[in-house]
Amino acid sequence: MVIQLGATGASTNRLNVNASGIGPGDTVQRSVDLINSGTMNLSTITLTTTATTSSLLDTDLTNGLQMAIDGCSVPWTESGTSPNFTYSCSGSSSIVLASRAVVGSGLALSSLGAVTAGVTDHLRVSLTLPTAAGNSFQNQSSTIQYAFTGVH
Repeated sequence: MVIQLGATGASTNRLNVNASGIGPGDTVQRSVDLINSGTMNLSTITLTTTATTSSLLDTDLTNGLQMAIDGCSVPWTESGTSPNFTYSCSGSSSIVLASRAVVGSGLALSSLGAVTAGVTDHLRVSLTLPTAAGNSFQNQSSTIQYAFTGVH
């Protein structure tokens, strides 16, 4: 069983691209391909996100960063330049993870084709700082680590 991500630094994996200067109401988008490159089908794929550098951005579950993940049946079309990428889907899109606090353990991901061996899912991760985030969020910094786990 092998789950891998697209090439780091390419439009198939922008999860390592930093974002800064985010204000209340702003959204940051990053694309990543999730690939089942093994020969076994999986029953589920889950996501665990942790803050390796933590702040109010990831500890405030209501006004801190909120994460949503969408899938596209074809690779996402990337616009903009680093770090201000945006993505559009020219195929059909689906909700993989509804909006929730950015840090979570064993989050169930839905509508994934990558549970099938040899299939690639094209994902877009959106992080939004809610409009209600107050002045206490100024100059805060967090680093979020993503770990995808396949279950046979």
